Amino acid sequence: MNNSMKLPQKLMLLGSGELGKEFVIAAKRFGNYVIAVDRYANAPAMQVADCSEVISMLSADDLEAVVSKYQPDFIIPEIEAIRTEKLLEFEHRGITVIPTAAATNYTMNRDRIRELAHKELGIRTAKYGYATTLEESVAVSDEIGFANVVKPVMSSSGKGQSVVKEKSEVEKAWNYAIANSRGDSQKVIVEEFIDFEIEITLLTIKQWNAPTIFCSPIGHRQERGDYQESWQPAEVSEQMILEAQEIATKVTDALGGAGIFGVEFFVTKDEVIFSELSPRPHDTGMVTLISQNLNEFELHLRAILGLPIPHIEQLGYSASAVILATEKSDFIAYTGVAEALSEKDVDIKLFGKPNAHPYRRMGVALAKGSDIQEAREKANRAASKIKLKYQP
Repeated sequence: MNNSMKLPQKLMLLGSGELGKEFVIAAKRFGNYVIAVDRYANAPAMQVADCSEVISMLSADDLEAVVSKYQPDFIIPEIEAIRTEKLLEFEHRGITVIPTAAATNYTMNRDRIRELAHKELGIRTAKYGYATTLEESVAVSDEIGFANVVKPVMSSSGKGQSVVKEKSEVEKAWNYAIANSRGDSQKVIVEEFIDFEIEITLLTIKQWNAPTIFCSPIGHRQERGDYQESWQPAEVSEQMILEAQEIATKVTDALGGAGIFGVEFFVTKDEVIFSELSPRPHDTGMVTLISQNLNEFELHLRAILGLPIPHIEQLGYSASAVILATEKSDFIAYTGVAEALSEKDVDIKLFGKPNAHPYRRMGVALAKGSDIQEAREKANRAASKIKLKYQP
């Protein structure tokens, strides 16, 4: 990548949710032209992009049509459910796919990235196996043992994930995983349950012509396989951080390209265990909207465009807490915003999603505190003040 690249560039975002929205805001601040693409109209990133398109990103014909229409300089996937083999074609035509078309193909499926980490790179992961039928799921669960974790090999934001404590729960977990699988995959991964002390995301910035760099580790808590709150910096020893950085570098070097990677780890008393990787900004990294001088979206953009990142400064104890919908509705209004913002060092981001359904992430509360506990309490308190009004 040429460091003397001229601006603006034409960027096509495949997937236009809340992470994409913040990325578009970062891209527009450098004057870039952004096309936001998603499967539904008025998605969050579409509201701030130069233009938008509604297509099925699992359709090779739809992808061909939209890329031919706009001729972007960069294609930047934000979700998993994309016909990734088509990205290889675009790359061969000279369009830069972030991080690369091959890397996107690897990371859109949990089975491929797990095979790369464990079998090709020799990295410690949880024990795992795959199943394409309920019968196979029962057999793999028996082999790995209980408790275990069942996930679709292709999903987003942890959807379809559940903990299976005994054999009688396997069928329910299988059905839940398949119902929440993205794309046309009918395959699940069954993992050993790791008794970890903390689960972290290490935001890893791979650059075209400069060393790989890292943000301070982010701790996070999940429910139903989906992130509920995150905080930075996570309380992890310097030695564990160095081990995580070494693993993240090894995996991202194997994938190539440039951009930010959200690399997830289980941290136990004795070791750091690779969990998953996303080749783009991470939902737990939304805490960086308040915790760093450059947030994860700005870092992603700079890495993509080959712009310098001279210094990442962590600004102190910070936390995020999600604002969730509880009902299904196409008409949404919010109350409690003023009350939430009345406390010092608190911010609210409402994503502008056009409809709601139970557990859908509609916004995030951000807070800083004198320590992690205070920051988490403030973020959760602010999030709890935001109420959704579901109008008929």
